[in-house]
Amino acid sequence: MIKISSRSLEDLEFPVVCEQISEFCITGQGKEKALNIQPYPNYKKTVFGLNQTNEYFNSKTRDQPIPNHGFDSIQPEIKLLGIEGSVVEISGFRKIASITETVNSHLKYFQKYAEQYPALSETVSHIEFDLSLANKINAIIDRFGEMKDDASPLLQELRRSINSVKGKINSSFNSALTSYQSYGYLDEIKESVVENVRVLAVKAMHRRKVKGGIMGNSKTGSIVYIQPEATYRYTRELNNLEYEEKEEIKRILKELTEFARPYREILIEYQDLLSDIDVIAAKSKYAEKINGVLPKITRERELQLKEAYHPLLYLNNKKKGEKTFPQSIELAPDNRIIVISGPNAGGKSITLKTVGLLQVMLQSGILIPVHEYSRVCLFNKVLTDIGDNQSIENHLSTYSYRLKNMNYFLRKCDDKTLFLIDEFGTGSDPELGGALAETFLEVFYEKGSYGILTTHYANLKKLANELPDMSNANMLFDSKSLEPVYKLLVGEAGSSFTFEVAQKNGIPYSLINRSKKKVERGKIRFDRSIAKLQKERSELRKTTDSLKTREEKAAEQKEKLAEINAKVQQKLESYQELYDTNQRLIYLGQKVNDLSEKYFNDKQKRELIGEFLKMVEIENSKRKKEDKKKLQARKAKERQVKQEVQKKIQPIRQKKKEEKKKEEEIKKQEANKPKAKLKVGDRVRLEDGKAVGSIDSIEKGKAIVNYGMFTTSVGLEQLELVQAAKK
Repeated sequence: MIKISSRSLEDLEFPVVCEQISEFCITGQGKEKALNIQPYPNYKKTVFGLNQTNEYFNSKTRDQPIPNHGFDSIQPEIKLLGIEGSVVEISGFRKIASITETVNSHLKYFQKYAEQYPALSETVSHIEFDLSLANKINAIIDRFGEMKDDASPLLQELRRSINSVKGKINSSFNSALTSYQSYGYLDEIKESVVENVRVLAVKAMHRRKVKGGIMGNSKTGSIVYIQPEATYRYTRELNNLEYEEKEEIKRILKELTEFARPYREILIEYQDLLSDIDVIAAKSKYAEKINGVLPKITRERELQLKEAYHPLLYLNNKKKGEKTFPQSIELAPDNRIIVISGPNAGGKSITLKTVGLLQVMLQSGILIPVHEYSRVCLFNKVLTDIGDNQSIENHLSTYSYRLKNMNYFLRKCDDKTLFLIDEFGTGSDPELGGALAETFLEVFYEKGSYGILTTHYANLKKLANELPDMSNANMLFDSKSLEPVYKLLVGEAGSSFTFEVAQKNGIPYSLINRSKKKVERGKIRFDRSIAKLQKERSELRKTTDSLKTREEKAAEQKEKLAEINAKVQQKLESYQELYDTNQRLIYLGQKVNDLSEKYFNDKQKRELIGEFLKMVEIENSKRKKEDKKKLQARKAKERQVKQEVQKKIQPIRQKKKEEKKKEEEIKKQEANKPKAKLKVGDRVRLEDGKAVGSIDSIEKGKAIVNYGMFTTSVGLEQLELVQAAKK
């Protein structure tokens, strides 16, 4: 079981990566899921998640791209479908139809290209192709979000009547306008609009001569606005028809809601699936941005990162136009722990964070910026102690906090653990703290853990040199310019360049010389001996790396040759088939030539036709046999493919059904649990909510909840207990 703590994820800045991935999501639910990406719980799910991302990443090179997965949230509609007697609006049905069509287009696509996308096909395999709901909605509501005239016979009749009455309103108004204009009763403007109704602009002196309803008058009172009598009558009729139309629309929507209600669980699955695909697509786009690849995932206990970049540093430097230096680092059974030493600001911590962040990214299904020949295993735990973790809240110093952390490490670490510790052993007396750190490191070593740590302690460098499966490493530093080279050299402990850095920063040479005399000569000689030995070891490791690289290239060339061989074989078979066809045609041509020569000599037409028909029948019988064989072979292959697909899909569908059944049982159990009786002072939160407040008062089944910045009145049945009031 893989379990990586949130503390380790924060130390490695994994939430920042999740935030950057969420920016590539195109749906609200997708963004939410991306912000909460976590490492997968086991090997199988991790590899499956990586394959999902890698398949989506490679889809951009395909001729037929994966369909667009964007959708508008249907969460409000899902809630309404769960409430008996509720009615979903037209806009809601439009969204439901859209999401249904989107999901089904994905099902159809991945069914067609199952061979190219095995992981993504498995992702959608638990959902069955079904367009019945979308078809029902589309038969009633058009793509512009309007109800169709033929949604029901009554609605069609009502709309015909409405159009007819509107025509009568216009004609009656125009007739009145022409008539009263000829009498000179109208003002110069002739007509106006009052409350969305066309009215005649009648001169005040003639208002009694115009039959109709007065709708108002001008500010000066010189014009009276009148709706003609015939128009008024038709308008009332129109209002009645429009009311009946609204009622019929409500009835149709209610009927459609009842039809859609059984699909509620499926719609939840649709939304969940598309938001999952949104996160996979976002991971793919992020991989493109950081030049991520899928390295070789191995079950062997090895971690071999080649040309690895810290993704956050890479993106930040790219924005600034600065260069990022890649690192290559390897952990294996014969070299499980690396002790990195050297001066500060040389890149030790970044190297540590790069290894840790890339590991948790990979175990969360995210492609990483490394060379494609890199090899990575999965760790059950990633333990980190990086940076100054002084705890003000618990009144702990940095060293006390780190000791607590070390105690946790000692209890949890095993042979499937990766530990990353920055400035190991610092915070206390150098001699005593170094001794304690050495003991801790021995325990990590004895438990078979893998890890990288940075330190300035000489005793830890010495231990790394003595133990067989541990090695020193250092970040290269130019001793002349005292500038970092940002390159990790494994096999050699690094100098801290204490005196050189002090001299560069203006410390008087006389003081530096006095300090040098205080250092034991034996220690200096010992450091030199270590450096010499590690240099030889480093050269040996370089040779090993070179041999491994050659071996990988040879394996790759072998695969390519096998592929070329298969293509050549296929071409040979094609040429053989072509040769056989040409031979048959030559034979037929020769036969026809012989028949024509014989006819030329004896002029026997009947004999010629008989021979020719006989030849044609023989050829046709051969064709029938060949076609039958081809048809049988094709059908056998199709049956085999279909059986293989069914074998793969059936257990997945069964598993999904069982999981769903378990979830429903858990929900029922939770629903049957007796609710805690709430009282004043209890700390509570809304069901499915996150904000926690305290109850100020309770009256008539409602509670006043105080959230600090504001208070609100909420029904008791909507609240769940977080912490009971202290007695």
